Amino acid sequence: MEAKKFSLEQFEINRPHLRAVGCRILGSLSEAEDAVQETWLRLSKVDAENIANLGGWLTTTIARICLDMLRSRKALREEPLDGAEFRPAVAHEVSKSPEDQIAETDSIGLALFVVIEKLAPAERLAFVLHDVFAVSYEEIAPVVGRSVEATRQLASRARRRVQGPLIVADTDRAKQRKLVEAFFVAARGGDFDALLSVLDPDVVFRADKETIRLGSVPEIHGANAVAEAFKGRAAAALLAFVDGGFGFIIAPDERTRAVFHLSFKHGKIVEIRAMADPERLAQLDLAMLPN
Repeated sequence: MEAKKFSLEQFEINRPHLRAVGCRILGSLSEAEDAVQETWLRLSKVDAENIANLGGWLTTTIARICLDMLRSRKALREEPLDGAEFRPAVAHEVSKSPEDQIAETDSIGLALFVVIEKLAPAERLAFVLHDVFAVSYEEIAPVVGRSVEATRQLASRARRRVQGPLIVADTDRAKQRKLVEAFFVAARGGDFDALLSVLDPDVVFRADKETIRLGSVPEIHGANAVAEAFKGRAAAALLAFVDGGFGFIIAPDERTRAVFHLSFKHGKIVEIRAMADPERLAQLDLAMLPN
């Protein structure tokens, strides 16, 4: 019986996220592209039935590839990357204004370049995966070949050595992921009070024209109304990165039909945006996360 394989289309959905992981670990867009291609080659040789969570498998696989590349670079005693050549992987950066690009370089690019310059390979990997991409220490430990506690210490040591606005943002990111996970559990379980606990009192739900055409209301205002709308739902949703933030995807038959992007403030969900327009969905940086 022929082994079932993942399609290139399934892989392409995760490509922007993998490119971002590779670039942030390696500090080189060209090397990141090489790592992404190697990830696809490895995926093409694996039986799909042996992979329960494609997004998680791809993230840990490209992390292992990047770690090997870092160690090889160190063994060859290559010179540090030239700061002028370092460019963090950012989806759709062409559409950003010059002011946005400058701000992004100041707040992310330079901080990440400091990481690339100062950290040993295993430290770099643990720090970037956990603090930038909210991957758990339990998932990172097998990649770096350490215990969970030792991996935690790697990231902690890296965090102490690297200063800048990136750290604050990534601490918030870990909290945001917990909020989204709590939202999922509450929505699926129909727990109205638990939904209220993660929603801001003035939370707003907004839907694009295509989502409205599919039957959604245009807007819902207030925690009670939003909680009522999502109570007992989200059974078919998949937790995901959405344009660098968190959200969830409705993807029956492995085809993305709708994307929900969540915004946060003061430890609560303040906005849920539903998008179903095919052109808009094609522009999004999406990557599945473990549910």
